[in-house]
Order: sequence, then C-alpha cells, then structure tokens
Amino acid sequence: MKYHSPRLVGISTALAAVTIWAVFLLGTRWGVRGIFTVEEILFLRLLSGALITIPFMIKLGVLVRNQGLISTLMLTIGSSAVFPYFVSLGLFYAPASDAGAIAPGMLPFWTALFSWILLGEVVSNRRIMGLGFILFGALVVGLWQIVSGSESGVWKGHLLFLLGAGLFSVYTIHFRRSGLSPTHGLVIGLFWGTITFLPILTLSGNIGFQEVNWYDILNMSILQGLLNAVLALLFYSIAVQQIGAAQARAFGALTPILALIGGVLFLEEAITLTKTVGVCLVAFGVLLASGVFEK
Repeated sequence: MKYHSPRLVGISTALAAVTIWAVFLLGTRWGVRGIFTVEEILFLRLLSGALITIPFMIKLGVLVRNQGLISTLMLTIGSSAVFPYFVSLGLFYAPASDAGAIAPGMLPFWTALFSWILLGEVVSNRRIMGLGFILFGALVVGLWQIVSGSESGVWKGHLLFLLGAGLFSVYTIHFRRSGLSPTHGLVIGLFWGTITFLPILTLSGNIGFQEVNWYDILNMSILQGLLNAVLALLFYSIAVQQIGAAQARAFGALTPILALIGGVLFLEEAITLTKTVGVCLVAFGVLLASGVFEK
C-alpha cells in the first residue's frame, strides 16, 4: 500500500508553505506593534536563516556568476533583506489582514506585469481575468481603509506592501533566468543579505532587544529564520515538484484568507464586510491567475 503518494506530499507541503506565509504576517505584525523593532526582526531573520543554512553555503557556494548588476543585486539582497524589510515595516502601519491581500496577494499581478515588460511573455485571457480580480480586490481593501479613515497611517503600510511585492516579483523573474536551484538561490541571498545588512542594522541604533527576553527572541528567530526564510521555500519547492507549478501557485490563494482569519482571531483586528469581499476577490484572482484551470 502506498502511503505517501506524490499528490498527497505536494498538497501537504503546499498547505504548509502558505500557512507559514500567513503565520509570518501575523507574527511580524504582533512583533513590530509590540516588543520588537522592524530592524530587530530583520536582524533575527537574517542571522538565524544564515546560521541554519551554513552547510548548504559550503556545499553549493555563494558566488553569483554570469549575471548583470540588477540581477546580481536581486539575487543577493533582494528576497533575503529588501523585500522582508518593506513588508515588515508595512506591518507596523497596516493590519496583517491587509498585508495578506496586498503583499503575497499582489505577487501574481506584479510578476505577470514585469514578465510581460521584461520578457515579453503573453498571458492567457483567463489569467488576465484573474489578475483583474487581484487588482480590484486589493483596491477594495486599500481604498476602503483610506476612505473610512479606520487607522491613521495605514496607507503607508499599503504602499510598502505594494513596493515589497513589486520588488519580489522582479527578483522571481531574475531568479528564473539565473538557472539556480531554489536551495542555491536561498543560500546566496541569505549569505549576502546577512553580511551586507547586519552591520547596517547594528549601526542604525534600533537594535537593542531591550523590551524582549530570550524566549521572545528564540520564538521570533524560529518564525523568521527557520520557518519563513528556509522551510516555507523548501516546502513550496517540493510542492512544485510533486503537483506542478500551477497547482502549487493556486494554494497561494489561501494566504490572504488565512491572514484575514488569523488577524481577527489572534490579533483582534477589525473585520468589515468590505475588507472581507476585497480579500476574497484577491484570493479568487490568485486562483485564476495561477493557471491551474488552463488546459
């Protein structure tokens, strides 16, 4: 009897990846609104992720070869430091439920747009429809928060989410063109992001850990480094191998939903009908844009 079919493994790892992404948003929002600074969270993410992946750095190497300047910057510090910093800073201003719709939710939109601009890739009509749902849903979430004035400065968080998602989509395009494996790309980013930004973060004056204890530091290191920076990528890569890229991407539609539910249950974030509709529109758009319904 076959207990571990490829499809079961793929579905399980895809669910694990999107759950970690949602928990990352929730945990970061809790941290930056409470006891951690944004710089402290990024510091823990880089340091813990780099320490965990040292064996892979030694085995695979950390040099980037045959890449242009923009590609090199994206592969070395883009996903490991720049994107997480903007999203973490955005979570200081805006709720995790908004982040789920505007940060990971908008990734398919930005990726398709930049793939068309930079690579000339053609998108099918069905996926264009999905991208339209994503954009409309994100606008519903963002504009409603601004118009209603429910929280001061929330628009800053939305802009940071958009910026982070846009930069990460550019990174994904350069990563695809680089020919690197997911693990190799991960260790390159963690190595260069760590040696570049740890000194900068230390000199910023915002690293002190004065409001936290060792238990808090350990938990945040596990969330940021082990779970989000390492295991989420590993699980997603396994899912792509087992069930295909389109179906793996389709599970990303759950991230905005999980962030919305988690924000309400664990962070006591306000939920409105308008926000719920916007998040659901984004989730449906992500499902369509994933290509899972393509023949």
